[in-house]
Amino acid sequence: MAVRVSGSAVGPVLAIGTVTDCRALIRWRSRDGSTCSSLARARTEVSSMPVIEPPAAVRRPIATATASSSSSSSGGRSAPAPSRYPAVPAVASTGWRACERELNGYPQFTTEIDGQNIHFLHVRSPEPDALPLILTHGWPGSIVEFLHVIGPLTDPRAHGGDPADAFHLVIPSIPGSGFSGPTGEAGWDTSRVTRAFAELMSRLGYDRYGAQGGDTGAVISPGLGRFNPDKVVGVHTNGLSAFTEVAPDRVGELSAAEQARLKHLEYMKTEQSGYAMIQITRPQTLAHGLHDSPVGQLAWIVEKFKEWTDPAAELPEDAVDRDLLLTNVMLYWLTGTAGSSANCYYETAHAGAWGASARSTVPTGVAVFPMDVSIRSTLEPEHTIVHWSEFSRGGHFAAMEAPDLLIEDVREFFAKLR
Repeated sequence: MAVRVSGSAVGPVLAIGTVTDCRALIRWRSRDGSTCSSLARARTEVSSMPVIEPPAAVRRPIATATASSSSSSSGGRSAPAPSRYPAVPAVASTGWRACERELNGYPQFTTEIDGQNIHFLHVRSPEPDALPLILTHGWPGSIVEFLHVIGPLTDPRAHGGDPADAFHLVIPSIPGSGFSGPTGEAGWDTSRVTRAFAELMSRLGYDRYGAQGGDTGAVISPGLGRFNPDKVVGVHTNGLSAFTEVAPDRVGELSAAEQARLKHLEYMKTEQSGYAMIQITRPQTLAHGLHDSPVGQLAWIVEKFKEWTDPAAELPEDAVDRDLLLTNVMLYWLTGTAGSSANCYYETAHAGAWGASARSTVPTGVAVFPMDVSIRSTLEPEHTIVHWSEFSRGGHFAAMEAPDLLIEDVREFFAKLR
């Protein structure tokens, strides 16, 4: 069976179960029902159109966490049910309708894997020989990270590129984040997410594909290579880090750039790791604050954009388009996933899943942007690195900050693996 979107086949869906077309995803309303342009007073009403089945999914709200769906079956670690929100002043005004139209312009679907709703964009290239590629976001990112790379990657001919570099893109929302909604039970660490995404690619009929990701996506993407080395032709990452230390007597062997990254890594551990320790140890406590305060949600995410974007940028919005940044925040706020996305840190840390379980034999490419702490000698024991690029522009959110550089690096890496 093939799913059809706008009259064109987007690929076989084998035993995919319930698939729901999620275009027309967001209708943003305030508590009194009027259209609202303020992050401070909004949640969502989600409209879905059934592609295959069932009619009951025509209106399927996934935006509001409830006690039954997010905390009762997960040992109380996922997000609490949000209360009614106080009438606080608007903290941001954005051209939301334009953002809504852009998001809804891409074919989007949900399916259930391992008991969890999985949302994903599936954007097929017009080039018949395009290579399937799964793009995975991190925290505090979302599918919004990739909006500026979708066109050039799927249709390079239309963007001044070589059609031989085309990709069919699958861009999922990590369970517990965005339109995948809150996780409904414990155990959703990065290893389980990796297995779910491998199943997603299988259901879509892709038995040969590439993987790319940054941040959490730079954990999940190599994990796909380890889990399915016979299917994953290559893994490209940005912000790839090793969970190992550099011995003091080896520091002198590092390049000046690597020594600077090592110094920055130590700074991050002492001055920038508070968010991670809270999410690793007390995600439920954090969830109550973020679910009840749009200002808190905004600050919790934007602070990381301030710290992790290109150091040449004075403000986060100097590095990332302001509307794009706010849209990314909105996908956490509107879907009530502040707590469940933080809970992924708890699950992964307590499962011991941060480090590599075994060395990956899949060809791996690494793109290093400013603020990344990638050191090749610490990565090679875990990855088969065949491609290494370093850039002086951009930052941790490469697809948002320097999409042109990331696109070219992805094309160059996979050109040798098609």
